[in-house]
Formats: sequence, structure tokens, C-alpha cells
Amino acid sequence: QVQLVESGGGLVQAGGSLRLSCVASGRTFSSYAAGWFRQAPGKERDFVAVISWSSGTILYADSVKGRFTISRDNAKNTLYLQMNSLKPEDTAVYYCAAGALFRTRPDAFKVWGQGTQVTVSS
Repeated sequence: QVQLVESGGGLVQAGGSLRLSCVASGRTFSSYAAGWFRQAPGKERDFVAVISWSSGTILYADSVKGRFTISRDNAKNTLYLQMNSLKPEDTAVYYCAAGALFRTRPDAFKVWGQGTQVTVSS
């Protein structure tokens, strides 16, 4: 069973950057699709980005396209999310997830990290 642990969240001013990391335990991570989702207080968990096991296919939510970059290093069992030009509306808890299928819906992912808080001040 894969387990995921996120890090890299924090407080940043609008226009700044952060890089989130998600380290996976278990040898099967490289065979999973992996994604980032976020959840603001009182809102549903929203799709941010997803990457296939080979990094050959990537999708982004329209709200982050051109500002965020998802990547993975299967040799290190690590998923990344580089976030640039951050906006106050990006404030949320960010979760990484892994699943057998390349999807954008949260219910398609079976393994989740504990989340890391990202706060963007105006």
C-alpha cells in the first residue's frame, strides 16, 4: 500500500512562489497516476493537476494553467507542484493523491496524503 506525505506549504505574499513535495512509500508509486487537489475552508476538494505514471500526460485546472507545474521523479518516489504567481484565491490545504487511473475527480484516487496548508496574503 502506498502512503503519501506532503511538505512545502507555508505563507507567501501574492506573486510569490512555493514548491510542494509529496514523498511516497511503497514500490508501486511509479505505476500510479498522481495528482494535486486543494480544499479551501467551506468548499469542496478541487482538482489542481494530474500526471500520468510516465509523465507523458498532464492536465491542469484552468485556474492554475500557466502558473503551476506538476512533475514527478519516480526514482525518488516524489511528486512535485511548482506554484508561481500565487494569488490569494490559491489559499487552501493542498493534497497529493495516487490512483490507478488518470482522472481529475477526487473519488478516482484511492490514496491521499494528509495535506499541507498554503496561504497567500494580498
